[in-house]
Amino acid sequence: MIPMDDTDRALVAALAEDATQSAGALGRRLGLSQPAAWRRIARLRAAGVFRGLRLDLDREALGFGVTVFLGIKLATKGRVGLDDFERAVGAIPEVQTVEHVLGMYDYRLRVVARDISDFERVLRRRIMTLPGVGNVDANVLLTEERRPGPI
Repeated sequence: MIPMDDTDRALVAALAEDATQSAGALGRRLGLSQPAAWRRIARLRAAGVFRGLRLDLDREALGFGVTVFLGIKLATKGRVGLDDFERAVGAIPEVQTVEHVLGMYDYRLRVVARDISDFERVLRRRIMTLPGVGNVDANVLLTEERRPGPI
């Protein structure tokens, strides 16, 4: 863990709001020179605080109107079963996130589809045929109120 002061934390929060801001604009906002802001950003990036930049896509505008969270309980356990499942699920483009979790299920997936019938196709033809899949529990996303933000 990298030591961070208040200015570093303010810089992280500002970039979390809008990662397209220039070092000059961030410096003016935080009372730093452009080179000082740039050096801080470079130090935080080198320390692994920033894992990359992402676009926040509007899934509905792209034609994906349904998001479903799946809880997957594997029928077979062990390292081989986990590796095979993770490799196979990673090849499904509709699966947006794969989380290995502790609890009732072994994995939690975020799946997007054009509509419910498209989701059914993905579930039947792709997810249920994955190696080791046992029980599957689905929760359809109705609304998403909170967006992830800085810590």
